[in-house]
This record gives sequence, C-alpha cells and structure tokens, in this order.
Amino acid sequence: MGFPKEIVVKGMKEIGKTQSHSDPDALLELILTYQALGADDAVGNCSTSGCAPQSVEEEDDDDLDFEHWDGDDDDVGGRETNCDDPGDEDFLREMSQKDKKINLLVDMGFPEDEANIAIKRCGVDAELCVLVDSISASLVAGDFNSRNISNHQVTDRCFDSFGGRKKARLMEESKKRRMQYAQGSGPSFAGSHDEPTRIPDPMVGFNLPSDRQPSVIRTLPEQAIGPPFFYFQNVARAPRGAWTTISKKFYDIQPEFVDSKYFCAASRESGYIHNLPIENREALLPFPPKTVFDAFPHYKKWWPSWDPRRQLNCLQASVATAKLTDQIQRTLARSGNPSVQKHVVDECKTWDLVWVGKNKVAQLEPDEMESLLGFPRDHTRGVVKSERYKSLANSFQVDTVAYHLSVLRDMFPNGVNVLSLSTGIGGGEVALHRLGIRMRTVVSVEEGETNRRIFEGWWDQTQTGKLVQIANLKSLTNERIASLVGRFRRFDLVIGGSQGEQSALLYDYPRILDAIKSAMARM
Repeated sequence: MGFPKEIVVKGMKEIGKTQSHSDPDALLELILTYQALGADDAVGNCSTSGCAPQSVEEEDDDDLDFEHWDGDDDDVGGRETNCDDPGDEDFLREMSQKDKKINLLVDMGFPEDEANIAIKRCGVDAELCVLVDSISASLVAGDFNSRNISNHQVTDRCFDSFGGRKKARLMEESKKRRMQYAQGSGPSFAGSHDEPTRIPDPMVGFNLPSDRQPSVIRTLPEQAIGPPFFYFQNVARAPRGAWTTISKKFYDIQPEFVDSKYFCAASRESGYIHNLPIENREALLPFPPKTVFDAFPHYKKWWPSWDPRRQLNCLQASVATAKLTDQIQRTLARSGNPSVQKHVVDECKTWDLVWVGKNKVAQLEPDEMESLLGFPRDHTRGVVKSERYKSLANSFQVDTVAYHLSVLRDMFPNGVNVLSLSTGIGGGEVALHRLGIRMRTVVSVEEGETNRRIFEGWWDQTQTGKLVQIANLKSLTNERIASLVGRFRRFDLVIGGSQGEQSALLYDYPRILDAIKSAMARM
C-alpha cells in the first residue's frame, strides 16, 4: 500500500496495546489518521524521508516465502530497514513470528483468542506442538465454556493452506471437543481464582537419575497413601489454574513436572500427579541416548554447523509436506545467507526434521520415534504410517515413566494388577515390563481402535498375564469397577493420561479412583 514503515510500526505498537492480535481494519484506520495529522508528528523522531515505502505481500504459509529469504542482510524478511530505533526491528520480528503462529493455529481450527492466550502462556518461541497441547488442555479447564465459543465453526481452510490431511486429526479432535463442551458434557473448572501452580524451569521433577537425593521432601495425606497407587499424566503447560484444580481433586498433591529431554534425545514437557514414593528410584539401563547424534549417528554426516539442535522437539503427529522439504533443499542450494539458515532451522524445529543429505531434510521415521520414546522396534508396525505417527505422538515417554514406577519393583515381587486408563499404545505397561515387574492382570480402557490393536499385539508377544480391554471410558461405571475389583481382588496401580488427547480423562479419573478405593475397602 506504500505506507512509510515507521507509521506502520507505530500503528502496530498502538494496536498491540489494546488488542491481542492485529486488526487490519483498525490498523489501516490508525495509519490514515496518522497521515492526516502529519507523518512527522505521528512517528516522532523517526523521519519518513529516511524510510523507503514498503509493499504489503500476502504470505502463503505452506510456501513459507522461501524466495524472499536469500537477501543480503539479517533483517526481517531480508528487507533493508532505515529506521533509527533498533527496538522497532525486534518488535517487528516478534510480531511476525507471533502472527505466523496465530495463523497456523487458526488454520488448524482453533479460535484466534485461544491461540493468543496459548502464546502468552507458553511464549512466542514455544514450539507449535506445545501451543497445540496447551490449547487442547484449556478445553479440560473449561475455558471454552466460559468464553462462549460454542458457535465457533472449524473450517477446512487448513486443507488449502497446508496441503492434504496433515492437520485433519487436529481438526477432527477440535470439532469433537467443541461439541462436547458446547453441550456441557465436559468438566467445569471455571471460576477458580487460586494461585496457579508454578511451572518450574528447568523441569527436572523431584529428582533425576543423576541426583543422589530427591530435591523435595513431601508428606502425603493419609487418604492418598497407596495402594492403590495412582499415576496421572497431562501436558505441563496447561491453562492458568488448571494444575491447581487437578491437585485439589487428588488430595492436594503437588504435580511433578518433567521434561523428557533429561531421559532421551527428545523434549516432551509433562506433569504427573501421583502417590508413588520418590525415594530409591532407579533408571532403566542402559541409559538411552541424550542427543540426536548418539541416537542416530548417521545423521551427523549431513548435519550443518549452523543448525544448533542436538535434541528434538515434541515428536508430534503432524508431519511436514514434501513441498516444504523440497523448498528447503532448493532454497539452500541457492543461498547460504544466515537469515535463510535461521528460517530453515525454525522450520526444522517446528516439524522435527533431520538432515539426510546435502541441504536435504526429512521427517523422522516411526521406528525412530519408537526408539526415542523407549518402545521396542516395530511396536506400532502393522498399521498405516499416519496412524503410527498419531499413536506415538500421544504416548508416554517410557524411560521417564519407568523411572517413576521403578519404586514398585521391590514392593510387588509377585506382580501387579493394573487398571490402565487411556494410555494409548501402552507406554505405562511397556515401562513396567522393561522394569521386570510382572503384570498379573491389566484392565486396559482405550477408545482408539488402532491403539488397542497395537497394545494387544505387544501383549500377546511379551506377557503371560490376563488382559481385559474396554473400548469406552464412560462404560466404566462404579458398578462395573466394583465387579472388576471383586473379580481380581484388587488393583495395585491405576495409571492414566495422554499427551494432548483424551482430555475427558481428567473428569473421570478421580471418580474411578474413588470407586476402586471404595470397592477394595469392602473386600
């Protein structure tokens, strides 16, 4: 449109003070007002004569505008800037990054205000998968009810801008959740004004395998002492107040926040509410690799020196398109400009891309994800590739969970009876197996048919105990729980949760735990 850059920057800053996201109409109106008042007065000390007019170009998120990355400077978009205020460039860079992520989340079907809140909660630099998990967790906290977005319609625009089905799972899950909450079937946590639980940095839990003693000393209330022991996982960066509410439902036990990067070569931030002892934990041996190069040495040959990553992020279900990886290769072949390299690294972080050739990036294979997550090779083999990615992305990180569950080994030398709630492909059970803890009985409640099939296949190959599979969490009524307790005499461990999915578990988990305790007390 030809407006001087200084006026645009001033307008964006002014709009940003009062609105969570740029409103093009409001911005245009403000810029025109500035021009009517006089450009010099509007922008203060930054003269319009020293700033070249800037054209506004539409950016295709899928194309990522690689053609404009190979400029000769490191400024935003490779364009020259003449403004005297260096803070403006930082502001523009942050706004550009924020707007891009908001657009990505909106195209996935999430409301714009929720995208803004997630970015404020997790930070502008947060990975896309962290933002998606945070928004998904906000559904559990009842935010969508309180903000009256039941009429929000999830569109199919993301199929146009992202190409194909790589966001279909997120969209479908989003639709289902919105319907649940619009109908009032979700849990209501709104209205809690308690001080939110502090998310520690770094997320090292109560202790790590390298620590000799726990970093905290905790005393559980009498009603929380096991058995049965319980272990519940959820995304760490839940909405404000959500973890405080969760703790209240579990005897005011404080969550243990752990980033899996301390146990493997991939980062996954989770919170765990449990009543397990925290002393005398033992890590699985051998220790898993902590860097990409240790896990997959063959990638080191092609890994460029300007890509600082040594660990991967999130291991998400969405995968990068072939179009994106091809564009990265072509762009790097044309230009070695640092600004190009920075953008490439950002995309590699977003999609967990690895270097497989000169200027060539590719997605991790499912068997590589299995390895990073602590599952046996081919654990998910036998289902379509997209389903393997989905199942692995929503699983436990086995080494992390095994470290917490290791205290059960000496407590139950004859084996355990387990009630498993929505653990996907059996991350908790694989952890127990790798610890050498025999599972006498596992009652597995899992709604995903693919996950049930994967877990049943693993069970048949490795276990001799009794497996009972239940397809619907809602069918696990108090009467059915009493029947199961009568049949198996007790449950030693109740384990549940999932990374970013099965959020309704938060509503059912305390009820199920109370029903088990009541049934066991009557035995």
